[in-house]
Amino acid sequence: MENIKSILQNADSILIGAGAGLSTSAGFTYSGPRFQKYFADFEKKYGFHDMYSGGFYPYKTLEENWAYWSRQIYLNRFVKAPLPVYEKLLELVKDKNYFVLTTNVDHCFQKAGFDKSRLFYTQGDYGLWQCSKPCHKKTYDNQLFVEKMIREQGFVIQSDGGLELPKSGFNEIKMTVPSELVPHCPVCGKPMTMNLRCDDTFVEDEGWNKAAGRYEDFLNENKDGKIVYLELGVGGNTPGIIKYPFWKMTYANPKAVYVCINKGEAEVPGEIEKQSICVNNDIYEVLKSL
Repeated sequence: MENIKSILQNADSILIGAGAGLSTSAGFTYSGPRFQKYFADFEKKYGFHDMYSGGFYPYKTLEENWAYWSRQIYLNRFVKAPLPVYEKLLELVKDKNYFVLTTNVDHCFQKAGFDKSRLFYTQGDYGLWQCSKPCHKKTYDNQLFVEKMIREQGFVIQSDGGLELPKSGFNEIKMTVPSELVPHCPVCGKPMTMNLRCDDTFVEDEGWNKAAGRYEDFLNENKDGKIVYLELGVGGNTPGIIKYPFWKMTYANPKAVYVCINKGEAEVPGEIEKQSICVNNDIYEVLKSL
């Protein structure tokens, strides 16, 4: 921990690469008690046991599809994370020349106070919709519609933004939303879908492209200097976005240091072992120690 702290303090720049494990450490789990608390009806009817699987289920109607998705969006985008993992990370880097590259779509960096101009969400945002076709390269904020869908199902949105079941539990909860709330593209009339990169229809809108440009500028300005590649919770699902580029850029720069914090998946190639520190532990525990 002392070694990592010293490396971060003496770095000229820090590039944070954040994967799903960072939000898991913050309490945004997609299975277990959190899933069962809010999706017990869907679990009972369809037999899946986590939010990720539920997002790919072929529901028969758009009304049911959006009942499911509105819950997932609200819980993982508009509710504050249970643990202050992102806040601890911000304390660590706020006075440094940093940038964040993330595959997470839950907006936790901005909710914690990170500078929006230093963030690049490569895979989309739970808070945005796009045309399913897509007929044009634009995205749309969905918070007001999602909140209406949540209330129409019978959930209670508390004053602090938390989501609760009514007193009678799932007895009063509907698994559909009113047809008039089903979103359609304002241009072509096709159904809207999530702005999440899962196939070749993902819309890279103006905001996405500006963020991509800022990321390229940060790399060009800092990749040959005393830079730390701080990788947090990145698994093997999409290693080509963060993990492999971080390894490659560390290998290309003898002044660079690669730091990987990931419970169960803290590994590094032998070629950059002497430039690396890997910590096989919960990210929140490590950040508290730092």
